[in-house]
Amino acid sequence: MKIAINLLQALILILGAPLLRGIIGRIKAWIQRRQGASIWSPYADLVKLFRKEDLVPPSASWVFRFAPRVLFGTAVCVAAFVPVVQPSALLASRGDFFLLAYLLALGRFFLSLGGMDGGSALGGMGASREALISSLAEAPFLLGLVAVAILAGHADIAGMVAWTLRQNIFNISAVHILAFTSLAMVVIAETGRMPVDNPTTHLELTMIHEAMVLEYSGPSLALVESASAIKFHTMVALLIALFAPWGMATSVSVWSIAAALLLYFLKAAVLMGLLAVVESGVAKLRMYLVPDFLGVASAVSALAVIFTMLAKR
Repeated sequence: MKIAINLLQALILILGAPLLRGIIGRIKAWIQRRQGASIWSPYADLVKLFRKEDLVPPSASWVFRFAPRVLFGTAVCVAAFVPVVQPSALLASRGDFFLLAYLLALGRFFLSLGGMDGGSALGGMGASREALISSLAEAPFLLGLVAVAILAGHADIAGMVAWTLRQNIFNISAVHILAFTSLAMVVIAETGRMPVDNPTTHLELTMIHEAMVLEYSGPSLALVESASAIKFHTMVALLIALFAPWGMATSVSVWSIAAALLLYFLKAAVLMGLLAVVESGVAKLRMYLVPDFLGVASAVSALAVIFTMLAKR
């Protein structure tokens, strides 16, 4: 039964990923007083892409075709590490947050290779920018997770979530605030959201993620877009699980699982609303200001680790 629930959690993150994009787009349209597309439109877009022909540039090698599949595979594996309705996960193991971080890095590495292998100048530009952002985001991401791990006394994500679940909801420490702030900034950078990147732009001077996937089409592009959506949903679920897990099911009954799932979607909707407000109210940062943005995340995560060590003394 436990394996079935853990498999359900992974499927929720995978199958529900495009819905989050649709919700953000719908909220942004409402804020900007536009009609907006349906929240189900990302699913329709993926179906259309899977039905189209997969075109490959003449100069591309096998790496170009292989990269989207590796990216999608790593995104699916990462989704199996994060609890959603119960403090357990399909691939939970000791120290698994390190494996999660490096699976994300592996997917980014192959996507960068695919972008450069396409032969486009924009692909190489996007890959270099992605490498810069990834190298700057990795340290605060790991430090934020390390701070929570030290505080919880567990090196696995499920153990951290179970520890937080046992704490008083009003007993919020400075470590939680600092770690959440750092990880939230990293999630914005890692998933290509405003103000670091604009997922809807095609301007040559500002593209990061979109520049790497311009040469992709058909099923390959569908895999890239699916992986991007799954990664975003997983990172959002990770924030919820680590810092607001209250309401997760403590038993395996159908009602408790259903209630936990409903509460999870409410929490995710609140975060999507906040993100939509931020993206509607801020402009994209200039490229040379992105290191400053991630530098702040690094400083905040370092403070979280320092405060954790002081709290443990």
